[in-house]
This record gives sequence, C-alpha cells and structure tokens, in this order.
Amino acid sequence: MAEIRSGERVRTTAELTERAARAAAGFASLGIGRGDTVALYLRNDFPFLEASLGAGMVDAYPVPVNWHYTEDEARYLFENSGAKAIVIHSDLIEPIRAAIPANVPLLVVPTPPEIASAYGISGASYMPSQAQDWDQWLAGFAPLETGAKEPPGTMIYTSGTTGRPKGVRRNPPTPEQVQLGGMLLARGFGFAPWLATPEEIVTVVTGPMYHSAPNAYGVSATRLGANVILEARFDAEELLQLIEKHRVTHLHLVPIMFNRLLKLPEEVRKKYDVSSLRFVVHAAAPVSPPVKRAMIEWWGPVINEYYGSTETGIIVFCTSEEWLAHPGTVGKAIPEADVRVIGENGESLAPRAIGEVVGRVKAAADFTYHQDDAKRRKAEKLGLIAPGDVGYFDEDGYLYLCDRANDMIISGGVNIYPAEIEAQLHRMPGVADCAIFGIPNEEYGEAVCAVVQPQSGIDLSEADVKAWLSGRVAGYKMPRRIEFLAELPREDSGKIFKRKLREPYWAGLDRRI
Repeated sequence: MAEIRSGERVRTTAELTERAARAAAGFASLGIGRGDTVALYLRNDFPFLEASLGAGMVDAYPVPVNWHYTEDEARYLFENSGAKAIVIHSDLIEPIRAAIPANVPLLVVPTPPEIASAYGISGASYMPSQAQDWDQWLAGFAPLETGAKEPPGTMIYTSGTTGRPKGVRRNPPTPEQVQLGGMLLARGFGFAPWLATPEEIVTVVTGPMYHSAPNAYGVSATRLGANVILEARFDAEELLQLIEKHRVTHLHLVPIMFNRLLKLPEEVRKKYDVSSLRFVVHAAAPVSPPVKRAMIEWWGPVINEYYGSTETGIIVFCTSEEWLAHPGTVGKAIPEADVRVIGENGESLAPRAIGEVVGRVKAAADFTYHQDDAKRRKAEKLGLIAPGDVGYFDEDGYLYLCDRANDMIISGGVNIYPAEIEAQLHRMPGVADCAIFGIPNEEYGEAVCAVVQPQSGIDLSEADVKAWLSGRVAGYKMPRRIEFLAELPREDSGKIFKRKLREPYWAGLDRRI
C-alpha cells in the first residue's frame, strides 16, 4: 500500500483519497461545482492534496496561492479567481486576514509540527469567526461517490508583464487529451510504466506546491499511487537523509537545489547513499553547465531536464547522455510538440540563428487566462505559445536558451515580474522613476536589481527603498541590489533603456538569464 509522508505523520494513499472524497462532498454542500474555484493557501501538507483532489472530484479548479503574498496580492488573487472557498494553514491567516472575503467559507488547517519547526512558528494562530477546522469539517461528510470522473486540472496563477498574476485555466479535456496529458507527464517525470511501477516509486516533493511544476509533480505522483514524501521546506542535507532512509527513486528539483546540494561539505555529501535514485528531473530556471556536470558526476546519468511553461506544459526534454553530448542544451522537442525558433516575421530560423522560442503540444487541451481572453490571444504566435524566451537550435535539433523576450526574472526557479515592483516604487515619495531587472547570482541564478532615479533635490538610501517595499511586495521580490542614478537612460520614445542598465552586470558571461 502506497504511503504519503509528512514529517513523522503517515497516511496511506487510500486514506488520503477517502478524505479527498469527503472534501468533495463538503465542497458540493457549499454549492461548489463545475468551473468553480477553491483557493489553497497552504504549505506542503496532506490537506493540500486532499483539497486539490476533492475540488477536482466536483469539476472545480483548485487554485494554489503563493503564501508569501502580501495582503494586497492575496486579495487580488482571491477576488480574481472567484474562490468559493479558501483552505488555509492556521499560521498564515494573520498576515492576510483583511484580504479574506467575509462571505467565503474559510477552512483552517492546524499547522503541523514539522511545518512549525521548519519555519520557526510558535504561538496561537488567529481564527476568524467564519472559520471551520478542516478535520472537523471533513468528518461531517460521507465520501462523495464520483466514479471515474477526470478533474479539470489545477488553475495556476502566473504573472505577466502588466504586473498582475493571471490564472492559466485549461479547457475541459476530451478523453483523448486526458490520456495524452497523463502520458506526457508520466514520461517527463519518470513515472511511465516502462520506467517504474507505482509501487516502486518513492519520491520527495521538494518545492512548494503553489508552483506549477511541483504541483503537477506532487498531485500526479499521488494520483498514480506512488510513495510520496512531502518536504516541509527544502533542506539539502535533509533531502540526502530522506534519499538514503527511504530509498528514494524519483525527484523533481530546480537548479538552486543543485547549488545548495553541491555547497554541502564533501564529507557530508559522501556520507549518504544516493544509489537508489533512478530518475531525477529538473526545470524552471537555467542551470550553469559546471553545476549540472558536477551533479551528473555525483549522482550518475539519472539527471534529466525539461523545458516548457505553465501554459505549454513539457515541450522539450533532455537526458544526461544528450546533455553531455550537447552541453548547455535544454533538449530536443518531444515528438508530440511543435517547437520553433522564429524571426521577427514569424519565419523559422536556421540552426544557430537566435530568435523567439514558440511551441505547444499539438493535441493538448487549450487554455485561456482567467477573465482575460485578450491576453491569451496575445500569447499566441503562428498557432503556438510564446513563453517569452529567446534561443536557437543547433544542427542536431537541440534547443539552447540565451535570453528572454520579456523582462521576467527567474530567481531560484521563481518567476518575478519587474512591473509589480516598479508599480510600488512609483508610489514612493521622492522617486522620479525606476527600473527593475535581473542580474547574475551564483546561488539563485538571478537576483533582483533596482535602479532608482530620485526626484531633484531628494536624497534616498537603500534602507529607504527597502523600508518602503517591505510589506508591499513579497520578501522574495525585494531587490538584493539597489543603485541610484540622477537620470535613467532612455530610448528616443522616452522609454527607459533597460538593456543598457542590465548589460554591464552580464558582461563576460555566456548567458543572459
């Protein structure tokens, strides 16, 4: 019998599925059904999976929310998604209590010991008057009988250059699309039956499941019936301990985790047996070739990579052997996808010619941006989706990424959109203008840099800027470097020439992301 673990707590997959069916009955009692949404303001914990699966059983979309959000950010997402219920860890309520809609049922999950320990949480948590305890609420319902119904999928919010997140909402899939989507995820994650049976798979969910890839990975592994360990918060040595103790076979990581694993003292790395690993996959951000080579040398040729986006899914894939033969590539287009590098007029470019990367899985269910079909139309080029990256194919058909077509910063595998931070700085007294962009960072890949133009006669300091942004943007969006210029460089149109600000930081490097 497969098990789901979190710290010292264990539930069988059957127990978790039964609780998910109770959640489905509870959601139905609230009038939640086809096309509705349930917001999940949760860390990695059993109820995240229970609520995700339960929402799907009544044809509703689970909507994971980044629990680092400020009050304003959380309010926007609750309202924009039209959440009919919110499931939240008890310690996360207080910082956003004013953002919680008064008329929306609030289902509160007591923060478990392993999460409290990982995040240094202590003391009592605030409980609004309309809140109900998750476990007690579930106990009031019999499991809903749903048959073999296929869920509509998770609605993940991914930000855009306008500065506000947008929900990627898939259209209800046909049975053929369900089969295709399941096969592609299983193959990309190493869950395909010719690679391993569900009973053989032991995996750790290392990243927060409010992100697209960890969410798809954790939910897919659970639905498959694999053995799943939920890591409350990524810790490099703890991961090695889990691999050895539970004979972990499969992992999904992001490059910053590679960096932290490699920074462990050599005696620590050598102390743990990682020979059980059979399929490790990474994505979400660029990885430096020396780091990837070092990981392959340590763990063996079990490390795979994929490229895609929340909108496209996996469209490019690469094994260790392929990467070693083509260092720096993110892989080849999978057979089911159409991936191109195009020029300004939409023409496909020759090998080594740099252009915009566009692609999609040919027969996959389409999507829109929740309440914003216009943005969905803008994301499409030649019938394909443009994730915003610039790159090229080599002569063998392997894709390499060079830069991004938009301003997005990827720091530690997390997408950060400059427009969100710039909007807050524009409101700061004494700021005439500003520019936010990514600069190289050894650990995170990129870090946020702010260049601020003060108003004439005004003196501003780094401490002033950070104090203003604190509480207005999530902590991970806080600039790590802040510079001041009397005048920002501008194009003839008056637009800030951000490239001139950004390029000196990247000088001498063979990457721009």
